Amino acid sequence: MKKIVASLSPEEEVVDASNLILGRMASYVAKQALEGKKMVVLNAERAIISGTKARVVARAKTKLKTRTLGNQEKAPTHPRRPDNYVRRVIRGMLPWKKSHGKQAFHRVIVYVGVPKEYEGKTYNTVSHANASKLRVPFITVAQLAEEIGGIPA
Repeated sequence: MKKIVASLSPEEEVVDASNLILGRMASYVAKQALEGKKMVVLNAERAIISGTKARVVARAKTKLKTRTLGNQEKAPTHPRRPDNYVRRVIRGMLPWKKSHGKQAFHRVIVYVGVPKEYEGKTYNTVSHANASKLRVPFITVAQLAEEIGGIPA
């Protein structure tokens, strides 16, 4: 049985996560990755999580307590760095256990800050994920990472 691999590379779309609501931005990125686009997310540490700081940090620390008494190699891993945290949120919105979901996840790249190869390029923004109209307390992914032991921004 032969595998047919498309010779055309998928389009690349660059999204700047600054001042975007994390969940809405992640759902957009997941949808575009499922459609075959290569998605690049910049400034992952500036994405916003709505809710009070105490509640968001408490929810994240509760997840960090999940462990196993068996083999530690099979234990769940919990992301603490901002780029890995955002990548994990995107993974949660993909059908990860199916082959097309895994392929879509491999098309997603997340960066902290802006790498040199993307400086000076135009970035897309997700208009429905903009946090300018957000009227509730929020924290950034960088603040969350500092609280749960990630690399400080």
